[in-house]
Amino acid sequence: MVDTEQTAVELTPNELCWRCDPSTLAFDTTDDVPELDGFIGQPRAVAALELGTDIERPGYNLFAFGPPGAGRHFLVERHLRQWAAHRPVPQDACYVHNFEQPHRPRLLELPAGQGCRLQQDMEKLVEELGNILPATFESEEHQARRKAVDEEFEARQEQAWKKLTEEARSKGLSVTHTPMGLVFAPMKEDKVLSPDEYRELPAEDRQRLESEVDRLRGEVEEIVGHFPRWAREHRHKLQELERETVLRTLQPLVDELQERYRELEAVVTHLDRVEQDIVEHARIFLDPGEGDSDTPGVNRYKVNLLVDHGSTEGAPVVYEDNPTLANLVGRVEHLSRMGTLVTDFTLIKPGALHRANGGYLMLDADRVLRQPQVWTALKRALRSEQIRIESLAEALSLSSTVSLEPEPLPLHTKVVLIGEPMLYYLLSIYDPEMASLFKVAADFGDRLDRDTDSEELYVRLVASMVRREGLLPFTRDGVARVLEHSARAAGDSRKLSLLAGPLLDLLRESDHFSRSAGRTTVAAEDVQRAIDTWIYRSDRLREQVQESIRRGLVLLDTAGEAVGQVNGLSVIQLDRFAFGRPTRITARVRMGEGEVVDIEREVELGGPLHSKGVMILSGFLGQRYAPGLPLSLSASLVFEQSYGGVEGDSASLAELCALLSALAETPVRQSLAMTGSVNQHGAVQPIGGVNEKIEGFFDVCQERGLSGEQGVLIPRSNVEHLMLRRDVVEAVAEGRFHIYPVATVDQALELLTGLPAGERGDDGLYPEDSVNGRVERKVAAFASQRMAFQQGKMEPLEGRAP
Repeated sequence: MVDTEQTAVELTPNELCWRCDPSTLAFDTTDDVPELDGFIGQPRAVAALELGTDIERPGYNLFAFGPPGAGRHFLVERHLRQWAAHRPVPQDACYVHNFEQPHRPRLLELPAGQGCRLQQDMEKLVEELGNILPATFESEEHQARRKAVDEEFEARQEQAWKKLTEEARSKGLSVTHTPMGLVFAPMKEDKVLSPDEYRELPAEDRQRLESEVDRLRGEVEEIVGHFPRWAREHRHKLQELERETVLRTLQPLVDELQERYRELEAVVTHLDRVEQDIVEHARIFLDPGEGDSDTPGVNRYKVNLLVDHGSTEGAPVVYEDNPTLANLVGRVEHLSRMGTLVTDFTLIKPGALHRANGGYLMLDADRVLRQPQVWTALKRALRSEQIRIESLAEALSLSSTVSLEPEPLPLHTKVVLIGEPMLYYLLSIYDPEMASLFKVAADFGDRLDRDTDSEELYVRLVASMVRREGLLPFTRDGVARVLEHSARAAGDSRKLSLLAGPLLDLLRESDHFSRSAGRTTVAAEDVQRAIDTWIYRSDRLREQVQESIRRGLVLLDTAGEAVGQVNGLSVIQLDRFAFGRPTRITARVRMGEGEVVDIEREVELGGPLHSKGVMILSGFLGQRYAPGLPLSLSASLVFEQSYGGVEGDSASLAELCALLSALAETPVRQSLAMTGSVNQHGAVQPIGGVNEKIEGFFDVCQERGLSGEQGVLIPRSNVEHLMLRRDVVEAVAEGRFHIYPVATVDQALELLTGLPAGERGDDGLYPEDSVNGRVERKVAAFASQRMAFQQGKMEPLEGRAP
């Protein structure tokens, strides 16, 4: 419904800004204010956090979203730590050598603190073996037993040769060992015959001796053939002796460890495998070159403590600020040896998922999505409930380096992603797995309804921040100024801003100025100085805009009258700083086919929302002024000297008034500026940035000198959003500046033109001396002229509005 009230009443100073009365604050300084318990102004987000952390089911991970500076990180971490303090401490995670498949290290999950204990025990075992085994093998007992085995082997060889020698002597032959082997020579009466003596022997004797030599050579070959078997038996006995010695030394140490960990079956089994392997590979402890505990051979008996919860209280809460794939799921490092990359299970490093396992992991959503393969790896871990260590090169099939395949760790982590609302909704739309993996959304707001209770809570929030940051205490008037600035930051006199980041910056800077002045408390003047210096640091572009207007480079009138020309108000947002920029809007009309041309749109400088606002004007004109006639005008609208993009519909009221002024040929007061959007019924709708827009025009008028005629028209529905600067309020109180709330375009026209807007009478027509009457006659004249042109009649235009 369009407001039927035709007169806009100027706003009083009390309506322009909410002021916090320091006398209503029941404390002297923030030292007297109790700490804030829990959260302030985030009941929806808190309920979501409680639900997500309470449900221990797959997929109930959280996505906390809200505007930057809303304290998402702080509030989420605080809630998680409070919740985690009452949760059980998770198990330690260790990797040990897999003696059957060395490339697949085994995972051991142990009660908290047992991992570090086992790691130390295994290092001590390796150290003790490195000292005890060499001493044991050098002991007299072991050397005597080894000597006995050697002597047994040597005796067997000597016995075989002795038997052969005796047999040869019985046949009249001697046996001599030479470098070329065994040599048989004929003997007579224990004397070796010379070659001449041998030739003098009868032929039968020579034939017999040669036959015996051939036979004995066969026996020699048989004896020599036994040597490898005897050597193997000798080595086997030495090995058995070595195993027996190692086992006798090792078993008491291992038994002691197994007794210590008797309730941990996985550890006992691992110690059995360690014992078997040490017995088989004891040489790595006996050779001084390999006895160093840092060599790969000895490393196989160590324990890689991946996650140690020995000193952890409750469940872990981990925030990973650089969520690369390696930092998330862990990595396997490599060492360069002899030009080759090598690795083992001791080079496995944990990721954030390992450290947060059994607790909570906080991640920034945008950082997760910017890192290659991280979003995919995170979803895979949550879906499979396992942590698999994989390098980026392996994930992209870019590396052929032999690596490890560690046994995956069961995942019991609650993941909390933190990001902006748009990111959450985009993921929900474009990633089908989003809904199943992040079932709980914690929506953080940026504003709090202002009432007595919320003001008290906000004061406690300020006091808590002051104490936590070690700032000087704030006086009651200092806190009151902080509350006022919070309402201004919220853009609503009935709200308070919940953006903790800007609030904390304000408190810190106020504290700085107070300390610089040598005071012991922070007063309102310190807060105001912090606000002023922040504005000064941010308003270089605003100063350039004001200078351009002041020097006449940007044409803008603040006095006089003009037809088809209105001062519109726009706002420029630079990060957290925004300022108003007055702009001249002009309209021109002629006979046409009912189109309103948006020049900004035609040159592609107007955004879709601005174009929508202009198109609404055609509907308003047709319905109001030509319900029974074809709308036969052609109009053009433009933001003069606008060289950037124009977006939003907040100038549609100003554009409509400029257009109606051109149609009625009625001048508009240039001492007034206006903002607001309008619908097809002529009702004025609220817009954003109302404070900055008013102050932007006020600054121009103040620069030129306030005449008492200047002012701004704003939508009536924006009155509750007003939190204007003190100098603007003071100027209004002194009658040097005016702010008018309007609910309809008719109210705006009356203020701009000084003429009545006019209402249809019983005859269905607008009064002739009203703005609407003049517009209606011009529209009807355009329709008549168009019909005359269509019929080929070139009659002069009659009925021109005065």
